[in-house]
Amino acid sequence: MSTKKLRFGLPKGSLQEATIEKMAKAGFNISVSSRSYIPYVDDDEMEIRLIRAQEISRYVEHGYLDCGITGHDWIVENGSKVHEVGEFLFSKVSRRPARWVLCVPENSPVKSVKDLQGKRIATEVVNLTKKYLKKNGVQAEVEFSWGATEVKAHELVDAIVEVTETGSSLKANKLRIVDELLSSTPRLIANTDSWKDSWKRKKIETLAMLLKGALDAEAKVGLKMNIAEKNLESLLKSLPALRNPTISSLSLKGWVAVETIIDEHVVRELIPQLKAAGAEGIIEYPLNKVVY
Repeated sequence: MSTKKLRFGLPKGSLQEATIEKMAKAGFNISVSSRSYIPYVDDDEMEIRLIRAQEISRYVEHGYLDCGITGHDWIVENGSKVHEVGEFLFSKVSRRPARWVLCVPENSPVKSVKDLQGKRIATEVVNLTKKYLKKNGVQAEVEFSWGATEVKAHELVDAIVEVTETGSSLKANKLRIVDELLSSTPRLIANTDSWKDSWKRKKIETLAMLLKGALDAEAKVGLKMNIAEKNLESLLKSLPALRNPTISSLSLKGWVAVETIIDEHVVRELIPQLKAAGAEGIIEYPLNKVVY
């Protein structure tokens, strides 16, 4: 009997490494060979395809892929009719969304989109830009840019629509943001027919749950400590981060062990407070997945 297969598209290029790393944390080990565009995955029920993020939503919509990970921006740009399974905040630089912004050179007289009437704009997201101009009642020429868009802003066009996470590249290229068109995060999307198939849907939902668990775990750590029972109540009152800890008795009478999961960024403030509240043997440990 042949094994059922789920064909899953992963973004090739800038997000590739981050996505494969997150998939490994979710429990799916993927290895990419330079000789094949079909990577190996340690799951007989899954086939991976590496495809540019710009194209994934179209291949999912048309059924070549059952599901895939791509940016919200490309789903909008392609006008793809797909089922959105979930949003996954990860990227190559930060956990911030990617933003498509309208930019002009720092010394440009352009102050708003209205000033671009009759002008020329270069971008990779032509449809998105045209919709934005139409919404603002502006007629301008929009041309597709194959890359190095930041450079064109100073010589070839009046403005560009470019993607940024931190804005540092735009500043380095002496560009000023005039407006934001769209904020985008990676999404797991499914083909509408694949989503109606009970086996494929269950497989996709399991994948989404494990991936979300792996991502949620990245910003959190586990904490274990021992504390005298008499100090426990005041510890829990003073530390809202410990709302739902696991408390278990120790063999040493009058003492308990407390275990909890908290945001990693508060640990440095929290550990001295725990110590001051009477906690001993405090252990901080990394997490692989957190599934709620």
